[in-house]
Amino acid sequence: METFLAREEVQYLTGRQIKTKQAEALRRMGVPFFLNAGGRPIVARVAIEGRGGEAVVSTPRWVPRVLEGEHGA
Repeated sequence: METFLAREEVQYLTGRQIKTKQAEALRRMGVPFFLNAGGRPIVARVAIEGRGGEAVVSTPRWVPRVLEGEHGA
């Protein structure tokens, strides 16, 4: 099993094909991720599946509108 979600899995999870839109969707869902050097959102599989197969529920953190889009998560 891979450590990170595949590109196709991130697309399926977010319902978006464009990487900036994927990042926006992940932020709205409260899914932790980081941006790689190419600006593509990278999601750790454990962030979605949790440990032991349990889903992880994440509360989105508040980010001032002026800072939205400047940071990966």
